[in-house]
Amino acid sequence: MANARALDKRRKSIRNIRKITRTMELIATARFKRAMDRATAATAYTERITRIVSDLAGAGLQVSHPLLEPRPKTASTTLLVLTANRGLCGGYNASVVRMGLLRYMEWFDQECKLRLEVSGKRGISAFRFRKIPLHEAFTHFDDQPLFADVEKIADRYLEDYTLGRLDRLDVVYTQFVSRSRQQPVTETLLPLGSLVDHDAAETVPRGAGYEFLPSAESILKEIVPASFKVRLYKCFLDAAVSEQVARMVAMKGATDNASDIIKQLSMTYNRARQSQITTEIMDIIGGVEALG
Repeated sequence: MANARALDKRRKSIRNIRKITRTMELIATARFKRAMDRATAATAYTERITRIVSDLAGAGLQVSHPLLEPRPKTASTTLLVLTANRGLCGGYNASVVRMGLLRYMEWFDQECKLRLEVSGKRGISAFRFRKIPLHEAFTHFDDQPLFADVEKIADRYLEDYTLGRLDRLDVVYTQFVSRSRQQPVTETLLPLGSLVDHDAAETVPRGAGYEFLPSAESILKEIVPASFKVRLYKCFLDAAVSEQVARMVAMKGATDNASDIIKQLSMTYNRARQSQITTEIMDIIGGVEALG
């Protein structure tokens, strides 16, 4: 039978751990609500502006934009992987890194210039551990990414694509579908023509029902880069929301497991204590009989 004092000490230790995991669960829940509000506010705008670009690109207008035109050959590719700065969030980081490695190896086997950029300390350490060189590393994005910070990265991508230094941009991140479903995905953001819904575009009449003032070219010049920026920003927001959900679920599981262990230890402790008391009583009775 285990020592009652050792069992009690272990039970107290696990209770302290349960307090920590419970606190982390509450913090993750609060952060999730804030991140969810930001992502929800950006979703409608992102979907609408993407739809407008898709309609304009497929409406048969005699206009074009460099960001909508696919390159005949992909000579230069950038892979952006979005992970978290912290752990304790289940398999969130591992699933994104795994998908990023698969896409990296796919492009690595092809004859093209490949740039790897990673956001998040966990992803950075994972790729460096595998001796994979990083061209850019970002650690300042947390659960509340700012559009101004994302816009700086987006402007660099737009400049490189316009000047021909970049032919394709793939982003690996965790897409937020619902509170019960988040999935790692790889999304091609450049060229933006890959986002056009060609099936839907076939049903759109010429002009797509829009009136352009002063001209379609000037409208496209403004709206196409804006569409790319908000889609990239939406990737960062989805990653932030998914991280908090994963941490919330992981900490709840850890808290529940700690409660189960405490319950089992309490039962074992009670049996050990009862056995100890019985032994002490028998010793007392034996001593009394010896004195008699």
